[in-house]
Amino acid sequence: MATIEIRNLSKSFGSHTALRNVDLTISEGEFLTLVGPNGAGKTTLIRIVATLSRPTNGEVWVDGWNLADGAAQVRQRIGFISHQPLLYGDLTAEENLRFYGRMYGLSDLPTRIDEVLQQVGLLARQRDPVRTFSRGMQQRLAIARAILHHPVVLLLDEPYTGLDQQAAAMLDEVMQAVGATSRTVLMTTHDLGRGLVMSQRVAILSAGQLVYQAPRADLDEVSFRQIYRESVTG
Repeated sequence: MATIEIRNLSKSFGSHTALRNVDLTISEGEFLTLVGPNGAGKTTLIRIVATLSRPTNGEVWVDGWNLADGAAQVRQRIGFISHQPLLYGDLTAEENLRFYGRMYGLSDLPTRIDEVLQQVGLLARQRDPVRTFSRGMQQRLAIARAILHHPVVLLLDEPYTGLDQQAAAMLDEVMQAVGATSRTVLMTTHDLGRGLVMSQRVAILSAGQLVYQAPRADLDEVSFRQIYRESVTG
């Protein structure tokens, strides 16, 4: 497991400031949900942690590695899941995982592919083209892709977007099955209720600033929704 440390993080796109001096620490094995309205900077923040974007100012540390000079080491330690599954539709589930596994230089790849497909409930569909999969099945395969290399950190950017209730509930089960509790997890979501239930701590980002955070144990859904409304409109 690993700690994520975000220090004085800012990101600007021209004259637009997406993040303003964000400080946030996620402890080893902690699941933190980050919520906020559209344009709050959630995706910008998680993309920076995922080494997909560079900050304008500030520092990010993952498992002791600074993104500024250890991005390659950080990529080995993270699994990234977004609302876009990042899969190749004309390849089978197995072929997709083999492609990513080779990128990570994994040994005993066939065995590992079977393991993760079993974990996400897709072993029977391993030789089917991904374009034949439902949206929910594609997200489950995206989880398999993200955990293939045994990452100590999972980054989830709006993973429930576009899923119906049944698919979202199945994704919840898969998240538990792949052992999210044994990893450090940062998730962004618009679903306040699901975000609260899944996490150990919640934080609210508004206009690029971290305006609230609290342990899950201190909140229920009603109080959290009220705090959210006040935080993003105040």
